[in-house]
Amino acid sequence: MIIGTVRGDIVSTIQHPFYNGRRMLVVEKENFEGKPSGYIIAIDGGVGAGVGDRVLIVDEGTGARQIIGDPKVPLRSIIVGVIDHIETGA
Repeated sequence: MIIGTVRGDIVSTIQHPFYNGRRMLVVEKENFEGKPSGYIIAIDGGVGAGVGDRVLIVDEGTGARQIIGDPKVPLRSIIVGVIDHIETGA
């Protein structure tokens, strides 16, 4: 799983039918210290994530497709939660 912050939406005029009606979001990934470590594009898995939200992403195709319930969709990354708070043991 990946932690990141939603930075924007992706709008595409040509897309696979699976993506019709689904939101694609640009997420800035974070390392364990909370520092940026690149970007990823993920669909909103029904959690209602928006720009500025810290989110939890499944970035593994089989796991993402299992969440959707269709083993044949062209999907790799899906947002599965909006993070309210992170606690560390340190």
